[in-house]
Amino acid sequence: MNRQRQADLFLVLTTLIAACGWIFSKEAIAGMPVFAFLGVRFFFASLVLLPFCRGQIIPRHQWRQVLTSGVWMALTMCLWIYSVSSTPSLGEGAFIMSLAMLFVPLTAWVMMRVRPARAYWECLPVAAIGLALLSLHSPVSFHPSQGWFLLTALVQSISFCYTSRCAREVPLIPLTTAQLMITGLVGLAISVSVEHITQPFSWSIAMWVLASIFIATSLRFALQLQGQKYAAVASAALIMVLEPLFTVIAAGIWYGERLPTQKIIGGILILLAQIWFRWRMINRV
Repeated sequence: MNRQRQADLFLVLTTLIAACGWIFSKEAIAGMPVFAFLGVRFFFASLVLLPFCRGQIIPRHQWRQVLTSGVWMALTMCLWIYSVSSTPSLGEGAFIMSLAMLFVPLTAWVMMRVRPARAYWECLPVAAIGLALLSLHSPVSFHPSQGWFLLTALVQSISFCYTSRCAREVPLIPLTTAQLMITGLVGLAISVSVEHITQPFSWSIAMWVLASIFIATSLRFALQLQGQKYAAVASAALIMVLEPLFTVIAAGIWYGERLPTQKIIGGILILLAQIWFRWRMINRV
């Protein structure tokens, strides 16, 4: 198997693991405080990656950038785990979260004064229609978790832009490790401040937590970094769009979730908008 195909395989596995990570997290927070889980998951995942940082030193003058990047990731993950804990539909949340990549051009416009390309304005109405179909019910209603997922997607776009700028100057593995550690420490700090343990910690919950640490976080980031290293930009961009689709399938298998036709059409429109935008950006004419 050549490196290109191997990299594509790594990225497909990354999206599959990411989808399973939604299930792992949902199961884990059923038996422990939400932010305690977040803190434990990301702090210990950072310790797993720490040995791979050997020989890669972050210069002292770049630590401020790294810390800021870590705080943005921590905020994103805190909002995400709260959204997961309150949503009645993981698949619906995954589709809404996927809008983060369509928010990125707008965020970059504000943060970096980079005007979005014409292709972005072509795709935005399609994504907006998809979001409306996905979010609205009949009779018209709006679940709070949908708003939280939408806010998470917006914050994730800010985190993405800041991290992309930071990654130009900081080694990627130490940067990722620092982000995971900061996220873990923030989660633990919030947990100590506002949460209380009300039930015993079972072995089944421990297994979900370990799966989240070693599979959904450490292994996922390792595969993603390796895949992005050798994959063609076109295939990498399109493969990573598959995460919400895999999440819907995983939620359907594990929880028996079934999205109505209206929401399925909305999710497909969001995915098509992303695929079209990325394809146009990669193949500019």
